[in-house]
Amino acid sequence: MGAHHSHNHSHEQGHGHGHSHAPADFGRAFAIGIVLNTGFVIVEVVFGILSGSMALVADAGHNLSDVLGLLIAWGASIAAKRPPSARFTYGLKSSTILAAFANAVLLLVAIGVILYETVHRLIDPIEPEGWTMIWVAGIGIVINTATALMFMRGRKDDLNIRGAFLHMAADALVSVGVVIAGVAILLSGVVIIDPIVSLVIVAVIAWGTWGLLKDSVKMSLLAVPDGVEEKDVRALLHALPGVEAVHDLHIWPMSTTETALTAHIVMPGGHPGDGFLHDAAHQLEHEHAISHVTLQVEVTFDRCGDGCS
Repeated sequence: MGAHHSHNHSHEQGHGHGHSHAPADFGRAFAIGIVLNTGFVIVEVVFGILSGSMALVADAGHNLSDVLGLLIAWGASIAAKRPPSARFTYGLKSSTILAAFANAVLLLVAIGVILYETVHRLIDPIEPEGWTMIWVAGIGIVINTATALMFMRGRKDDLNIRGAFLHMAADALVSVGVVIAGVAILLSGVVIIDPIVSLVIVAVIAWGTWGLLKDSVKMSLLAVPDGVEEKDVRALLHALPGVEAVHDLHIWPMSTTETALTAHIVMPGGHPGDGFLHDAAHQLEHEHAISHVTLQVEVTFDRCGDGCS
């Protein structure tokens, strides 16, 4: 019986899936996004206080949580590139999963703050400064949309980048709502429009946040990543020449962009050699984007039961 740890790792060999490279490309986007949004928070606070608009001050607090979210996501993407150590033998790749979860929680907190403010305004309507709302929120649309676009290409492949994208997209949406509310209030004088628009925005943000929270929790619990079907991977291994059975198959996310697999394969004909194992790892890499493969070959296994296929 023998064990082999495949050396077919995409982040080292560069086989072109792109799933292990996403965090490395976003350092500039994080830096620009953090600088722009910090500047916008200062603008909102200053003009919120000068105009007496608590709506702008409250939104500044929400935007500050987004700056924190970007910092968390950026820190995790940097940590994920650190080499393995004697203590952290996989490196700190899974910090991207923690960051995605933290960003989901931050978004939920932001939703709670907006809801609190909205309910308060429904009970006790306050006429906001329409023009101040419009032009400050207009700046927010530009800044948050520009930042969101920088993360758009990575949002499908990397949950950590998706968290950053959702923060910025949610902010842009809030700003659009503020502009719409400001115009409607100026035209109609109906101040309750503001909290009603806020409720619609909260519902949209909550929808996106739920997906991020659900996916980050699944990853934290080492669930098989989305896009990988356990039965298909098992079938691929079982179809390899000479394989009689597959057992102890485990597939889990090492980070928001990398997937690992371990499995025992029963081969009565004996160990087929490194070439066979390299080819198996190559197939798993290119058909299922599994970049870290460890296969243990067993000549006999008499205790399969339901665990073998």
